[in-house]
Amino acid sequence: MTDFPESTLVVTGATGRLGGRVARRLAERGMAQRLLVRNPERAPELPGATAIGGSYNDHDAVVRGLSGARTVFMVSASESANRLDQHRAFVDAAAEAGVGHLVYVSFFGAAPDAVFTLARDHFHTEEHIRASGMAYTFLRDNLYAGFVPDLAGEDGVIRGPAGQGRAAFVSHDDIADAAAAVLARPAGHAGAVYDLTGPESLTLDEAAEIVSEVLGRTVTYHPETVEEAYASRASYGAPQWQLDAWVSTYTAIAAGRLDGVSDAVPRLTGHPATPLADVIRAARGGAGR
Repeated sequence: MTDFPESTLVVTGATGRLGGRVARRLAERGMAQRLLVRNPERAPELPGATAIGGSYNDHDAVVRGLSGARTVFMVSASESANRLDQHRAFVDAAAEAGVGHLVYVSFFGAAPDAVFTLARDHFHTEEHIRASGMAYTFLRDNLYAGFVPDLAGEDGVIRGPAGQGRAAFVSHDDIADAAAAVLARPAGHAGAVYDLTGPESLTLDEAAEIVSEVLGRTVTYHPETVEEAYASRASYGAPQWQLDAWVSTYTAIAAGRLDGVSDAVPRLTGHPATPLADVIRAARGGAGR
């Protein structure tokens, strides 16, 4: 099927935590949409939504799936050694399909020399989108607040070379609300770059205290050296690019690259950004959408 006269909006990643949230919010707004996913059988069943198959590096499937689309929400591909190649292939296919506006989920502080290695991929993806001729909006997310409890090992200790640096952890729900607002009226956000953050920047000591209080168990932060961080993760047998990504998440915090609170979430959504404690509390209680 290549003709989608009633849905000129496409959402990618709808089987994931972020894309699924965005798709649900658009459905709640009564907006027709296509859900471009690797496996259509896993796509959420939503009013006005049509699931279509296609992975980022499947050029023909992407061109078919995006044919006639005016606006596309592009979540970043799964972390891999060739993620940037997948992004570029998708962007090229989107341009070929005639997409008018690409809303891309990038990362806070995306830059060619970003300390967090994967933020460099996001920068180069942004540059490829800028060069494509399509209108664009970049949503530069800070670290996900929902993942903070998972940073702790089984012993309740968060280990990493973050020093006393700070990060402005942001919730998936706030990002989804912001994305839905942009996708509802994309023309008003053409060329915009939004830093999406939580309401405060926290050290990992402060984050550990919040996790402890909400979950009722002791979580602490132990600052490692860079050498200790690589050594402690060596047993996982992960490839070098992944080790670099894991460790540089913390060194980016130490370098101050994830510090700073933006007003983009309240400005786009009309509600305050969600504090870390509320994110963890909602996840524990199953209250998060």
